[in-house]
Amino acid sequence: MSGFDRLHPALQHHIVNSLGWKSLRPLQEQAIDPLLNGDHALLLAPTAGGKTEAAFFPLLSRMLSEDWRGLSLIYVCPIRALLNNLETRLAGYATLVGRRVERWHGDVGERDRRRIRIDPPDVLLTTPESLEVMLVSGRIDRGAFFGGVRGVVVDELHAFAGDDRGWHLLSVLERIRRLAGRELQRVGLSATIGNPEALLDWLAGVCAGDRRVIAPPSGPSAKPEIGLDYVGNLENAARVIAALHRGEKRLVFVDSRSKVEEIAVMLRDAGVDTYVSHSSVSLDERQRAEQAFAQGTNCVIVATSTLELGIDVGDLDRVVQVDAPGTVASFLQRLGRTGRRAGTSRNCLFLATDRDALMRAAGLIRLQAYGFIEPVEPPSTPVHVFVQQILGLVLQQRALGRSEWRDWVGRMPAFAQMPSETEREIIDHMLASEILSNDQGALSFGREGERSYGTRNFLEVFSVFTTLALFTVLHGRTDLGRVHHSSFQAKKGELPILLLGGRSWLVKHIDWDEGIAYVEPTADRGRSRWPGDSRALSFELCRAMREVVLAGTCPGEVTSRAKSQLDELASDFAWLSRDGTTLLREKSGDLRWWTFAGVRANGALGIATGVATRQPDNLSIPLDQNADERVLRAKLGGRSAEEISHQVPVPPSATASLKFARCLPDGLAHKTLVRRWSDPAAIEAVIDDPMLGVALP
Repeated sequence: MSGFDRLHPALQHHIVNSLGWKSLRPLQEQAIDPLLNGDHALLLAPTAGGKTEAAFFPLLSRMLSEDWRGLSLIYVCPIRALLNNLETRLAGYATLVGRRVERWHGDVGERDRRRIRIDPPDVLLTTPESLEVMLVSGRIDRGAFFGGVRGVVVDELHAFAGDDRGWHLLSVLERIRRLAGRELQRVGLSATIGNPEALLDWLAGVCAGDRRVIAPPSGPSAKPEIGLDYVGNLENAARVIAALHRGEKRLVFVDSRSKVEEIAVMLRDAGVDTYVSHSSVSLDERQRAEQAFAQGTNCVIVATSTLELGIDVGDLDRVVQVDAPGTVASFLQRLGRTGRRAGTSRNCLFLATDRDALMRAAGLIRLQAYGFIEPVEPPSTPVHVFVQQILGLVLQQRALGRSEWRDWVGRMPAFAQMPSETEREIIDHMLASEILSNDQGALSFGREGERSYGTRNFLEVFSVFTTLALFTVLHGRTDLGRVHHSSFQAKKGELPILLLGGRSWLVKHIDWDEGIAYVEPTADRGRSRWPGDSRALSFELCRAMREVVLAGTCPGEVTSRAKSQLDELASDFAWLSRDGTTLLREKSGDLRWWTFAGVRANGALGIATGVATRQPDNLSIPLDQNADERVLRAKLGGRSAEEISHQVPVPPSATASLKFARCLPDGLAHKTLVRRWSDPAAIEAVIDDPMLGVALP
């Protein structure tokens, strides 16, 4: 009996007759038996590989066969746009068999939420933050609303597991499990990961039941077309994009909102039909762009990573990457946006605007060619997520026994492994700082907690990440998006001009109290700014960049311009060796230790040596002129990589991003960030390498 034969007869009928499918894809067929059996599973396939249906059809079949009623299945996505994109498709499948799908996230209005509260759907598409809202809402009978939940599908699982939103998601699932009174079947969907078994274990945690990674061989596929060009600046990048592949649909990735806007304007000036997508463009603007792009043929959409995930923007012809993302996984996600039509192949053209970007792009291409994909590693010691859950449970329960949190989220692996003294220290600190109060063993908000997280500020409790304060930009009543206040800088006597949505806007008035800028269109060129963090590259990518410099080339199609730059790099780094790290004495007498180990390892090593003169970067550490190999070995001798890694300098951006840090005892937030920022494996590799001394002639 095939897997398809086990599906509910009504679903079989509609797959064949209503959808017109002649067969299922291998992943969809192989997922049926384990999911019908109730196994926890991770489904792996490239973008557009049929993962959604592979998870949804068997669970919809169980819903029919076992007569699940009320809200039975929760489908979680990392971004709202993906939920919006999936709703029509999943609702269509469910309607065929008499079931209902709804979505609930921050853009869904109160009217629709009221309808869902009164009459819950069979399937709810949502985010972890919206689940938190539902759990603490006084308008929802939590037991009745969540009491029938049987399973959860987590789309783009790798996007959750790699940051604190993943710990938040696991926490709210534990709370729903308790309300439902049963184990929830957990199904993750992902692509481009290097450690699938570990990721499934992370998702399933201590849940009872079998677990399966389902990743059928994809079979022979055409080799992707990967190209590397060196263009030198953004203006040249725009010229190349405008000139190449006219008549085709092109998706251009740029890992900076400011650069997205700049390139979009340049392309429009060149007569290219251009659209913009990034997190600071308003929802309406972004949806209009995505819809127009999906229906167009000769056009370009310029985007940040917002379009890296599985949002459908139609059949793409080309992906262009200006400079390079920070990981192979991101590269593969973007590459996978192409090659979906029969007779087409996956493709990506890198356009490097400087030599650092050229090295990074070439390093990624090299790692991809050798089959390397970064493992997804959940961040360690999420003590601030523990704080968020205590606050959320206080809102949910109105009063919480000091140890009652264990009944709700105590099984969540990160909390189960947390030392009991850490838990005591955190709660004692929250009591001492009056964030919490204790009334005969029952925790509730104290004076400071009411001020910070009560009344209107309770919205702060719903997420575990800090949202940057941005100004809303309005043209009349039309919401254009958000910009940072630094965008309003202008010469004395002149009005600021913004770039947003690929168009220029003259700022006519700024309401500083409300955080609103009122604008009008202008033909003059503007600029918008958003703060960005410096990029910490992995040890593997940095070492791949070293190999590129040594070889002077990389796999794929390399243009003559890129080859010329790689040749120059090979000449400039002629002293470099792959046999160890290099202490380079420059003509000026300056000393630099070339480790190619990543900024996290280099930062800790620079502090440990005591002779670093400036902040290290991903590839090297500037040292005092009087240092030498003997000095460095003496400073590092007898110290373990783990010990050295604890000296890593935590960047201010990391500290600012750790939400609820004020609720933690002194030093605990910093300790958490040090653990997260350190890279003992890279440090150990550097220490074990020979240290080669070289002086430029």
